[in-house]
Amino acid sequence: MLRELGTYDALMLVHAEDSRAIDRAPHAEGDQYDRFLHSRPRGAENLAIAEVIERARWTGARVHVLHLSSSDALPMIATAKRDGVRITVETCPHYLALAAEDVPAGATAYKCCPPIREAANRDLLWEGLIDGTIDCVVSDHSPSTIDLKNLETGDFGTAWGGVASLQLGLAVVWTEARRRGVPLAEVVGWMSAGPAALVGLERKGAIAVGKDADVAVFAPEATFVVDPARLHHKNPVTPYAGRDLTGAVRRTLLRGREVGDEPTGTLLRRGEA
Repeated sequence: MLRELGTYDALMLVHAEDSRAIDRAPHAEGDQYDRFLHSRPRGAENLAIAEVIERARWTGARVHVLHLSSSDALPMIATAKRDGVRITVETCPHYLALAAEDVPAGATAYKCCPPIREAANRDLLWEGLIDGTIDCVVSDHSPSTIDLKNLETGDFGTAWGGVASLQLGLAVVWTEARRRGVPLAEVVGWMSAGPAALVGLERKGAIAVGKDADVAVFAPEATFVVDPARLHHKNPVTPYAGRDLTGAVRRTLLRGREVGDEPTGTLLRRGEA
């Protein structure tokens, strides 16, 4: 498949977890996050990413690793890039802001795959972002309904995975970046310019002549406490409930028009306006 995709420069997106490693891992059940974490080991990610790298190396095709959570994979990704392998990588706000040690028992709002890992792993992901091994930060926003999260039982084995954070993503990443001394311009690159360039949306990702007038009016010093009841997500369940965040979007303009409460937008294709 990769060889065929390479003939027209298509990009293969890969959720990189090896099913064989997961099959041999402990089964996830109950309300203890540590058990769920061990059911999706770093090795499952590392094995899958290693295979993706080698197949991209053999074929010359473009590959993109989705929602990286294992920092163990960063050295081989960096080496592959130096070797000219056409690989790009993304991570998500929850992997950059949350830590396994802090997940309460039964807090299934934190469940996602690959899982949120330890604080030390999180710090290494930040290093990978800053040195360019990781290319961008994306929401990986989950459509999970509240009932599918099994909040009443807190069973990580049966709850549906995924983190809803589209509305909060910029503030989540900026809060952590600011604490680490990372400038806002870097965050904008990871969350706007980088993703637009990756998928070939030439009119997105920058404020410049010829680009769409997509603008977020952002107050970088504003602070707020996350209240799920005030979120505009269809399913207001979030692991960030009660969390203090810095940075607030005051207005959003899409192609020069202010975005209101009603959904709006159009299908975008690579190379089109």
